[in-house]
Amino acid sequence: MNNETTPFDTVDYLKTPEDMANYLDACLEEDSGGGLLVRAALNEIARLSVPLA
Repeated sequence: MNNETTPFDTVDYLKTPEDMANYLDACLEEDSGGGLLVRAALNEIARLSVPLA
């Protein structure tokens, strides 16, 4: 059995500043308290070339 997967990058789905804010809000809600999820979200948002202003 050959399981093929396709690459997934969250950044591909963050098109607007509102998308970024909603994503960060969701990560803040779901983070277990260690900040790992929030740091990952901030890193992904920082990779975007979309201006935030």
